[in-house]
Amino acid sequence: MIVKTKKYKLDTNTYVRIAMTGVLKQQWWVILIVIAISAMAFVIPSHWWITGALIAYVLYLLFWLIQFAGVTQLDQTKMLFEKLSYEITSQQILIKLTTKQGMPVKWDQVKRAKKTKKGYALFMSKVQIIYWPFKVFNSGNERKFLETILKRKNLIK
Repeated sequence: MIVKTKKYKLDTNTYVRIAMTGVLKQQWWVILIVIAISAMAFVIPSHWWITGALIAYVLYLLFWLIQFAGVTQLDQTKMLFEKLSYEITSQQILIKLTTKQGMPVKWDQVKRAKKTKKGYALFMSKVQIIYWPFKVFNSGNERKFLETILKRKNLIK
């Protein structure tokens, strides 16, 4: 079966939100470092431990936010934010700019996937994300077929 989606343009704000959420969930352990540094205030009493830890965490978040906002401005990644359609099979994902221009993506390039309330997000790396809201699919059966592929490839549970 081939799932052919409607054309969809990924909004830059949606991209930044999904990418930030993905990084924060993947690197959840950073908050443990912040808590550990803040706990030093009990060993050597000073409010600077907590202040320093919070400033470092805010700078960490700003670093990733600037990275993802910068990706939306690069010429190399402009294709991610153009109006694209997709043909999804169990072997590959064909990203189509027009009916004659396309690029195949093998499923082994997808590191992980996430099903949200509004759609599916496929992460090839921290910055390369394919996002399909539910509205791009023509029927519920296509969504179920995609979910079956994602489960078979062990990308979602």
